[in-house]
Amino acid sequence: MPATHVPQPDLPPPIISVGVIGWMRRNLFSSLPNTALTLFALYLLWLLLPPAIQWAFIDADWSGTGREDCTGGGACWVFVQVRFYQFMYGFYPEAESWRVNLAFGLLIVLTIPLFIRAFRWKGWLSAFLLLGYPVIAYYLFLGGSFGLELVETDQWGGLLLTLVLAGVGIVAALPIGVVLALGRRSQMPIVKALSIAFIEFWRGVPLITVLFMSSVMLPLFLPEGVNFDKLLRALIGIIMFQSAYMAEVVRGGLQAIPKGQYEAAAALGLGYWRTMALVVLPQALKLVIPGIVNTFIALFKDTTLVLIIGLFDLLAIIQLALADPKWLGFSVEGYVFTAAVFWIFCFSMSRYSQALERRLHTGHAR
Repeated sequence: MPATHVPQPDLPPPIISVGVIGWMRRNLFSSLPNTALTLFALYLLWLLLPPAIQWAFIDADWSGTGREDCTGGGACWVFVQVRFYQFMYGFYPEAESWRVNLAFGLLIVLTIPLFIRAFRWKGWLSAFLLLGYPVIAYYLFLGGSFGLELVETDQWGGLLLTLVLAGVGIVAALPIGVVLALGRRSQMPIVKALSIAFIEFWRGVPLITVLFMSSVMLPLFLPEGVNFDKLLRALIGIIMFQSAYMAEVVRGGLQAIPKGQYEAAAALGLGYWRTMALVVLPQALKLVIPGIVNTFIALFKDTTLVLIIGLFDLLAIIQLALADPKWLGFSVEGYVFTAAVFWIFCFSMSRYSQALERRLHTGHAR
């Protein structure tokens, strides 16, 4: 009777090739230079991390009412605690801060459904966020109507002003940038020339100069008695500046679309605007998501330049607090807090862009 072959179960892979050990071998100790770099990085972390943790958390003072409560020898977060309202709202009246909270709370509530795939009215909700919500936020922030107390824009500051500058700049710069990118690739000479002139002019001027011109020089050319709000002038300058950069990012995406896509759209009888809206732009914008988000992050950080025209964003309001004789010597805590806030927002935008890239991925990866 012939022997029956009984297959043996597969052996598990060696323990040194899977799990944490396998990952470390592949990524940290794959070669002699990588091993040396890994050990050097660990040595630097050993030198820097324990003292930083000791200063920022273990020896830190977290609560109190003045600098005399900072006795632990570490960071004095009492400075941030005491000044926290000013860092968040600037000089906005404390009794009216509920309006700011309501506006941002409403924005969060309206934005959450956009991240739910099964939500069916994303188009309508997006249109309301772009057209309706800014009006609501404007009246809530500024007041002067519907029984709300008027709060002038020179009282806005801190993180509130940073978010207003960045939010308005981001929302307005993207569509203007798309139009400019289409204009630069247009076959109509006048439209193309105007688009190129706009883009090259604003790209050739530093943002700090744009802000200075909008705040100091522009009023000199206006008729007597005509004056724009300083925040509005800064917003217009930021939007024009970022639109030029956004146009070039979008133009890079348009150039990456194969000619066959245009020919296919023409074969279907689609006109120019339907070709752009239904075929070209969806693909082009998807390709340049990293560049778009990179521009958004740069804009968010560039909002700190409004200090030169007398607007007190988050960084400026912290520098103002550091000049208070009661809190001299706590600049490290102030700048660490500022860096942490900016890092949270910038890292969040970066992670969202990566998630969006994975979600919209349609086979362009090689």
